[in-house]
Amino acid sequence: MTDFSRFAEWIDQTQEAFGESTLIVKPEHLLDLCRVLHSDPDFDFKMLVDVCGIDYLHYGLDDWQTESTTTTGFSRGVTEKLHRDAPAKPSRFAVVYHLLSLTHNQRIRLRVHLPDDAPLIVDSVMSIWPSANWFEREAFDLFGILFRGHPDLRRILTDYGFVGHPFRKDFPLIGHVEARYDATLKRVIYEPVSITARVLEPKVIRHDHRYQVENTKGEANGK
Repeated sequence: MTDFSRFAEWIDQTQEAFGESTLIVKPEHLLDLCRVLHSDPDFDFKMLVDVCGIDYLHYGLDDWQTESTTTTGFSRGVTEKLHRDAPAKPSRFAVVYHLLSLTHNQRIRLRVHLPDDAPLIVDSVMSIWPSANWFEREAFDLFGILFRGHPDLRRILTDYGFVGHPFRKDFPLIGHVEARYDATLKRVIYEPVSITARVLEPKVIRHDHRYQVENTKGEANGK
Protein backbone atom coordinates (compact mmCIF):
# COMPACT_ATOMS: atom_id res chain seq x y z
CA MET A 1 0.00 0.00 0.00
CA THR A 2 1.45 3.35 -1.03
CA ASP A 3 1.83 6.08 1.57
CA PHE A 4 0.06 9.26 0.45
CA SER A 5 0.47 11.14 3.71
CA ARG A 6 2.76 13.66 2.00
CA PHE A 7 -0.27 14.87 0.02
CA ALA A 8 -2.42 15.55 3.09
CA GLU A 9 -2.88 19.22 2.17
CA TRP A 10 -3.92 18.38 -1.38
CA ILE A 11 -6.49 15.64 -0.75
CA ASP A 12 -9.64 15.34 1.35
CA GLN A 13 -9.71 11.58 1.76
CA THR A 14 -7.96 8.33 0.86
CA GLN A 15 -9.88 5.12 0.20
CA GLU A 16 -8.52 1.60 -0.21
CA ALA A 17 -10.40 -1.23 -1.91
CA PHE A 18 -9.33 -4.37 -3.80
CA GLY A 19 -5.68 -3.38 -3.59
CA GLU A 20 -6.23 -0.03 -5.29
CA SER A 21 -6.20 3.49 -3.86
CA THR A 22 -8.67 6.29 -4.50
CA LEU A 23 -7.67 9.83 -3.64
CA ILE A 24 -10.37 12.49 -3.22
CA VAL A 25 -8.46 15.51 -4.54
CA LYS A 26 -9.14 19.16 -3.84
CA PRO A 27 -9.83 20.82 -7.23
CA GLU A 28 -7.31 23.61 -6.71
CA HIS A 29 -4.49 21.09 -6.14
CA LEU A 30 -5.29 18.66 -8.95
CA LEU A 31 -2.40 19.71 -11.20
CA ASP A 32 0.07 19.80 -8.30
CA LEU A 33 -0.76 16.22 -7.38
CA CYS A 34 -0.82 14.97 -10.97
CA ARG A 35 2.64 16.39 -11.69
CA VAL A 36 4.12 14.56 -8.71
CA LEU A 37 2.35 11.29 -9.50
CA HIS A 38 3.58 11.52 -13.09
CA SER A 39 7.20 12.57 -12.58
CA ASP A 40 8.24 11.31 -9.14
CA PRO A 41 10.10 7.96 -9.52
CA ASP A 42 8.36 6.68 -6.37
CA PHE A 43 5.05 6.80 -8.28
CA ASP A 44 5.81 7.03 -12.01
CA PHE A 45 2.20 7.06 -13.21
CA LYS A 46 3.11 7.73 -16.80
CA MET A 47 -0.10 6.34 -18.29
CA LEU A 48 -3.50 8.02 -18.09
CA VAL A 49 -6.00 5.23 -18.69
CA ASP A 50 -9.24 7.20 -18.54
CA VAL A 51 -10.92 10.46 -17.59
CA CYS A 52 -14.68 10.44 -17.07
CA GLY A 53 -17.44 12.51 -15.52
CA ILE A 54 -19.95 11.30 -12.94
CA ASP A 55 -23.41 12.58 -12.04
CA TYR A 56 -24.45 11.67 -8.47
CA LEU A 57 -27.92 13.23 -8.80
CA HIS A 58 -29.79 10.17 -7.47
CA TYR A 59 -26.92 8.57 -5.60
CA GLY A 60 -28.11 6.78 -2.45
CA LEU A 61 -31.80 7.36 -3.14
CA ASP A 62 -34.35 4.53 -3.24
CA ASP A 63 -38.10 4.65 -3.57
CA TRP A 64 -38.63 2.13 -0.77
CA GLN A 65 -36.56 0.09 1.64
CA THR A 66 -36.66 -3.68 1.29
CA GLU A 67 -34.49 -6.61 2.34
CA SER A 68 -33.60 -7.88 -1.13
CA THR A 69 -35.34 -6.13 -4.03
CA THR A 70 -33.66 -2.74 -3.59
CA THR A 71 -30.20 -4.27 -3.70
CA THR A 72 -30.94 -6.10 -6.97
CA GLY A 73 -31.90 -3.03 -8.97
CA PHE A 74 -35.71 -2.96 -8.78
CA SER A 75 -36.12 0.20 -6.73
CA ARG A 76 -38.19 2.49 -8.90
CA GLY A 77 -41.53 2.85 -7.16
CA VAL A 78 -44.29 5.43 -7.10
CA THR A 79 -43.92 6.82 -3.59
CA GLU A 80 -43.29 10.53 -3.28
CA LYS A 81 -40.95 10.35 -0.26
CA LEU A 82 -37.54 8.86 -1.05
CA HIS A 83 -35.62 6.70 1.36
CA ARG A 84 -31.93 7.60 1.52
CA ASP A 85 -30.11 4.27 1.57
CA ALA A 86 -26.59 5.77 1.74
CA PRO A 87 -25.07 9.19 2.42
CA ALA A 88 -25.02 11.46 -0.59
CA LYS A 89 -21.79 12.51 -2.22
CA PRO A 90 -20.45 15.97 -1.31
CA SER A 91 -21.46 17.30 -4.74
CA ARG A 92 -23.50 16.26 -7.73
CA PHE A 93 -20.71 16.19 -10.33
CA ALA A 94 -17.21 14.75 -10.16
CA VAL A 95 -14.35 13.96 -12.51
CA VAL A 96 -12.47 10.67 -12.11
CA TYR A 97 -8.94 9.93 -13.37
CA HIS A 98 -7.52 6.40 -13.69
CA LEU A 99 -3.71 6.22 -13.67
CA LEU A 100 -1.37 3.29 -14.30
CA SER A 101 2.29 2.85 -13.40
CA LEU A 102 3.92 0.19 -15.55
CA THR A 103 7.12 0.54 -13.55
CA HIS A 104 5.49 -0.40 -10.24
CA ASN A 105 2.55 -2.36 -11.67
CA GLN A 106 0.15 -0.17 -9.73
CA ARG A 107 -3.12 1.62 -10.42
CA ILE A 108 -4.61 4.64 -8.72
CA ARG A 109 -7.86 6.56 -9.01
CA LEU A 110 -8.26 10.31 -8.48
CA ARG A 111 -11.69 11.82 -7.87
CA VAL A 112 -12.37 15.54 -7.95
CA HIS A 113 -15.76 16.77 -6.71
CA LEU A 114 -16.97 19.96 -8.37
CA PRO A 115 -18.86 22.48 -6.18
CA ASP A 116 -22.58 22.69 -6.88
CA ASP A 117 -22.69 26.45 -6.36
CA ALA A 118 -20.07 27.24 -9.01
CA PRO A 119 -19.50 26.57 -12.74
CA LEU A 120 -18.36 23.02 -13.51
CA ILE A 121 -14.71 23.86 -14.18
CA VAL A 122 -11.58 21.85 -13.44
CA ASP A 123 -8.02 22.16 -14.72
CA SER A 124 -7.09 20.20 -17.83
CA VAL A 125 -4.33 17.60 -17.37
CA MET A 126 -3.33 17.64 -21.04
CA SER A 127 -0.04 19.35 -20.19
CA ILE A 128 0.86 16.25 -18.15
CA TRP A 129 -0.86 13.50 -20.14
CA PRO A 130 -1.65 14.57 -23.75
CA SER A 131 -3.93 11.52 -24.05
CA ALA A 132 -6.46 13.40 -21.91
CA ASN A 133 -7.50 15.38 -25.01
CA TRP A 134 -10.42 13.25 -26.19
CA PHE A 135 -11.31 12.08 -22.67
CA GLU A 136 -11.87 15.66 -21.53
CA ARG A 137 -13.80 16.53 -24.67
CA GLU A 138 -16.07 13.54 -24.02
CA ALA A 139 -16.72 14.63 -20.42
CA PHE A 140 -17.47 18.14 -21.67
CA ASP A 141 -19.84 16.83 -24.33
CA LEU A 142 -21.76 14.35 -22.17
CA PHE A 143 -21.72 16.10 -18.77
CA GLY A 144 -21.04 19.77 -19.53
CA ILE A 145 -17.82 19.86 -17.48
CA LEU A 146 -15.36 22.55 -18.58
CA PHE A 147 -11.62 21.88 -18.52
CA ARG A 148 -9.56 24.99 -17.95
CA GLY A 149 -6.59 25.19 -20.32
CA HIS A 150 -7.84 22.66 -22.87
CA PRO A 151 -6.75 23.92 -26.32
CA ASP A 152 -9.72 22.59 -28.30
CA LEU A 153 -12.68 21.96 -26.00
CA ARG A 154 -15.66 21.15 -28.22
CA ARG A 155 -18.19 18.37 -28.64
CA ILE A 156 -16.86 15.03 -29.81
CA LEU A 157 -19.83 12.60 -29.85
CA THR A 158 -22.98 14.67 -30.33
CA ASP A 159 -23.81 17.03 -33.18
CA TYR A 160 -22.60 20.62 -33.26
CA GLY A 161 -26.09 21.96 -32.64
CA PHE A 162 -26.96 19.46 -29.92
CA VAL A 163 -28.69 20.99 -26.89
CA GLY A 164 -27.92 19.67 -23.42
CA HIS A 165 -25.63 16.95 -22.09
CA PRO A 166 -27.04 13.41 -22.50
CA PHE A 167 -25.21 11.71 -19.59
CA ARG A 168 -26.71 13.99 -16.99
CA LYS A 169 -29.28 12.11 -14.92
CA ASP A 170 -31.97 14.73 -15.51
CA PHE A 171 -31.59 14.58 -19.31
CA PRO A 172 -34.74 12.91 -20.79
CA LEU A 173 -34.18 9.41 -22.19
CA ILE A 174 -36.08 10.30 -25.37
CA GLY A 175 -34.08 13.52 -25.81
CA HIS A 176 -35.41 16.90 -26.87
CA VAL A 177 -35.33 16.60 -30.69
CA GLU A 178 -34.93 13.88 -33.30
CA ALA A 179 -33.12 14.07 -36.62
CA ARG A 180 -34.06 12.71 -40.04
CA TYR A 181 -32.92 13.22 -43.61
CA ASP A 182 -35.32 15.25 -45.75
CA ALA A 183 -35.09 14.16 -49.40
CA THR A 184 -36.76 17.34 -50.62
CA LEU A 185 -34.45 19.70 -48.79
CA LYS A 186 -31.55 17.27 -49.21
CA ARG A 187 -30.29 17.81 -45.70
CA VAL A 188 -30.76 16.59 -42.14
CA ILE A 189 -33.49 18.40 -40.24
CA TYR A 190 -34.41 18.42 -36.55
CA GLU A 191 -37.97 17.96 -35.32
CA PRO A 192 -39.70 17.62 -31.93
CA VAL A 193 -39.51 14.13 -30.49
CA SER A 194 -42.34 11.90 -31.70
CA ILE A 195 -41.80 9.21 -29.05
CA THR A 196 -44.23 9.23 -26.13
CA ALA A 197 -42.50 9.23 -22.76
CA ARG A 198 -43.51 6.37 -20.48
CA VAL A 199 -42.43 4.92 -17.17
CA LEU A 200 -40.56 1.63 -17.40
CA GLU A 201 -41.76 -1.06 -15.01
CA PRO A 202 -39.40 -3.95 -14.17
CA LYS A 203 -40.63 -7.52 -14.27
CA VAL A 204 -40.56 -8.89 -10.73
CA ILE A 205 -40.97 -12.63 -10.16
CA ARG A 206 -42.87 -13.19 -6.92
CA HIS A 207 -42.97 -16.40 -4.95
CA ASP A 208 -46.08 -15.91 -2.81
CA HIS A 209 -49.24 -17.90 -2.06
CA ARG A 210 -50.94 -17.03 -5.36
CA TYR A 211 -48.40 -18.98 -7.37
CA GLN A 212 -48.26 -21.79 -4.83
CA VAL A 213 -52.04 -22.25 -5.10
CA GLU A 214 -51.88 -22.37 -8.89
CA ASN A 215 -49.08 -24.94 -8.81
CA THR A 216 -51.07 -27.10 -6.37
CA LYS A 217 -54.11 -27.04 -8.67
CA GLY A 218 -51.96 -27.95 -11.63
CA GLU A 219 -50.50 -30.97 -9.83
CA ALA A 220 -53.97 -32.09 -8.76
CA ASN A 221 -55.17 -32.04 -12.38
CA GLY A 222 -52.19 -34.05 -13.50
CA LYS A 223 -50.45 -31.17 -15.20
